[in-house]
Amino acid sequence: MAAEASVVHRALDGRRFRLAGSLDLGQPFTSVVEVRLGGRGYELTAGPLGLDEEIASAVGVPGLDEELSYRGGVLRIGRASRYDGGIRLVENLLVAAWQGRRYCLVTQLYRASSADALVLMRGLGITEHEDGLSLAPGGGAVFGGPASVIKRVPRFGLLELSPLTAELASRLPRWQGVATTAGELFRDDLGDGSPYFVLAGRDTWATLVPLADTAVDEVAALADRLDVQTVG
Repeated sequence: MAAEASVVHRALDGRRFRLAGSLDLGQPFTSVVEVRLGGRGYELTAGPLGLDEEIASAVGVPGLDEELSYRGGVLRIGRASRYDGGIRLVENLLVAAWQGRRYCLVTQLYRASSADALVLMRGLGITEHEDGLSLAPGGGAVFGGPASVIKRVPRFGLLELSPLTAELASRLPRWQGVATTAGELFRDDLGDGSPYFVLAGRDTWATLVPLADTAVDEVAALADRLDVQTVG
């Protein structure tokens, strides 16, 4: 059994989640949020340094070769053109990444210029903390919804945390789940038949997707070794 551990991760909207228990909680985390500006939505992802390069490579951008100092960090931009067979058009993709001391913030824009990326970044109000990045949108930019925190917990699975809202609570099954330290545990199946879980805590909502090292029949026991709560 893993030793007792405790970590706090900050979501992009400033909310902080504390995870504690006898599980391996040492893996890095990411946070995702939608920001709306000028009638358009932008998905922003924060995580450890290096995440920007991983995302750029994954979407076919060969490098973030344009750099300028911005808000105490570095704004890096890369571009690529790719053919979308669905719409039979060439899409021009721009990846913009702000790098701080420990964390970075990444987004993707289509048919955009460096000036467009700067307009978006200026409206975000980026602040770096010891436990993650937070945004304070302004200048017409607003959050499109609560931010989530995503973290891989070995043997347990891929955990996505968000605040428990009335809308989310209304989605809970009518049957009673399994009571665990992390919350009430419900199991369901994805469209392909693979299992996933929902953990409804006191003030948190979590989805858990099993990974290759997850023993599905042990998920309830592992959830009973984990405490999850919002701490600010």
